[in-house]
Amino acid sequence: MQVQALPVVLILASGRGERFRASGGTCHKLQADLGGKTVLQRTLDAVRNSGLRWHLEDAGLPGMGDSIAAAVRATSDAPGWMILPADLALVSSRTLQQIATAQADAEVLFPVYQGQRGHPVRFDRACGEALRGLRGPGGASGVAGAFRQTMLEVNDAGCVLDIDTVSDLQNALDYLHASRSSVA
Repeated sequence: MQVQALPVVLILASGRGERFRASGGTCHKLQADLGGKTVLQRTLDAVRNSGLRWHLEDAGLPGMGDSIAAAVRATSDAPGWMILPADLALVSSRTLQQIATAQADAEVLFPVYQGQRGHPVRFDRACGEALRGLRGPGGASGVAGAFRQTMLEVNDAGCVLDIDTVSDLQNALDYLHASRSSVA
């Protein structure tokens, strides 16, 4: 499959990270240290290593819906989109490729890890108009509900490990250390 025929990864990094600070964080969650790199750098590394086309949406828009709409407009030539919150720093590049290339008979594809829906969620080009129309704090779940959906089982806890609090950051760090130990 050619790269231009694959969906574009939309990395959503516009949020204010208020829950992280409220939980005791001293910086924005995307700038927090996660094993020697920032949360955002780890996410960007995974996306770059996937070889997929990507777009970073970090304009500080008021809501997730606004960010998704802006990112879809910025990549209007894409054959589809994979919406990835920037705080999913441990998603693997292999999982990103797997989601991008999976055959599906539905417009929306959700990765699932051990029964839990994860990210990125893949949207077919048919969803473009609805995604461009999003506004406010909600994400794209309403759009997903308006189209046929399918699930893709993945073997990657990183697709469900988002970082919203200091406790989440510690859990992600523990997972990162455990996964490094199992490889050694």
